[in-house]
Amino acid sequence: MADKQIGKVTHYYDKIHVAVVKLTDKLSTGDKVKVVKGDNEFTDVVGSMQINKENVSSAKTGEEVAIMLSKAAKEGSLVFKVE
Repeated sequence: MADKQIGKVTHYYDKIHVAVVKLTDKLSTGDKVKVVKGDNEFTDVVGSMQINKENVSSAKTGEEVAIMLSKAAKEGSLVFKVE
């Protein structure tokens, strides 16, 4: 099954390795995601998420969620859920 785009990075906080993602589909902790911008691409597992500084285990379409990543993600990067 193909990877499905679930959002786009709107901001990245490099000191704390957190990306803010505007979701176009649902996302949950434990999901494997792929972050892509040009030639830069990496996969990661969503370990923690926050909405408005509150910890959440899932988020739905239209929400902006902050997720911690192991590598830097540039603004405008596309986020895919790895099936």
